[in-house]
Amino acid sequence: MEPSSSAGPITDEWVEKHFDHLSPELARDFHPTLARARSRCPVARSDQHGGFWVVTRYEDVLRIAQDWQIFSSELGITVPNAAGSGSGGQMKILPVGIDPPLQRTFKRLINAHFTPAKIAPWEQPTRALVTRLIDDFIERGECDFMAEFARPLPGLAFFDLTLHAPAGDLEEVNGWATAASLPDAEKARECLMKLAGWIAGLIEGRRKDGPKGDVVDAVLAAEIEGRPITFEEAVGTLQLLVLGGLETTAGVLGAAMLRFCADPELFARLKAKPELIPNAVEEFLRMDGSFICIARTARHDAEIDGHSVKKGESVLMYWASANRDEAEFPDADTFDLDRARNRHVAFGAGPHRCVGSNLARMNLRIALEEIVRRLDDVRLAPEAEIDFHSTFNRAPLSVPITFAPGERS
Repeated sequence: MEPSSSAGPITDEWVEKHFDHLSPELARDFHPTLARARSRCPVARSDQHGGFWVVTRYEDVLRIAQDWQIFSSELGITVPNAAGSGSGGQMKILPVGIDPPLQRTFKRLINAHFTPAKIAPWEQPTRALVTRLIDDFIERGECDFMAEFARPLPGLAFFDLTLHAPAGDLEEVNGWATAASLPDAEKARECLMKLAGWIAGLIEGRRKDGPKGDVVDAVLAAEIEGRPITFEEAVGTLQLLVLGGLETTAGVLGAAMLRFCADPELFARLKAKPELIPNAVEEFLRMDGSFICIARTARHDAEIDGHSVKKGESVLMYWASANRDEAEFPDADTFDLDRARNRHVAFGAGPHRCVGSNLARMNLRIALEEIVRRLDDVRLAPEAEIDFHSTFNRAPLSVPITFAPGERS
């Protein structure tokens, strides 16, 4: 019989036996709880939601991510939905929901459209978008950084530069995509349906108008197990590409602003030495990466650090915990611009590592360059309350800030 609830304060027993990734208490006390798990039970068996394993140590997380032959994405995993109703389901979304060798064939088609050389021409229009977003609030001396900058940026850039969406659709479809990533379950479902409908229309339009040489064309030309990709699979794949890069990038930007407000010296150092911003991007990704965990299913009986995992059991591995493991990152809870070795797993690892990592890094770098150049005296707004949504992605819901009013470009 499944436990009725894991609500209540987080205790050692909670961490060891009742770990619940949907718990509001975990969202509020996230990194300290993961640190407790690494220390007490780096591989733990939770009795919540039908039972699953929780893995928090860097070495174990990396091995599971790379061992697709035992820990599969293809078999699917049943997890509660974000509404916390306890219901779950299985979904195969390409290429995340398949394993090699087919996964490699399909992912290769997508990878070709996100190489450094491919995205380099997007730098100037991305900087222009960043400039426009900052211009919209810089004279006021205040804004909700998440609503007015962090969330609009990645989606508007992606729909325009990657999918070549019609200019008149950008604001509306980005609004749907953003809402689909947030914790209001009813609105998220509604917006997911609208987004899927828009993508379906984009595909139909592309088939009529002809190819543009972009990732949409690559998806439409893909073959799955020797047959052409279906219409539904194409929609799902493009939807995953959209959602995979929006709230994840927004979450890192929001966390970066929170760090700037808490540590003015960090902000000042980057303003004085913007050449350090690429290093800062990597530390923000390591410490505050918003892609926090992912699930796998054991294809066979296996062992993780002496624990026997049975065929068919679910394993939840925490990238966010691995990235603060002292065994891999000395002084792991310190934001270190001079960190010599930073093999973080903010983009995942193994064959399913995030295809958009180059794009995310570029967006973060350009955003931080313009933020530290143009804003001064950045502070959290008085009486600001910072809450995070936190299940498989983690991001602040709102980051109200004040700053010295500036001039539009």
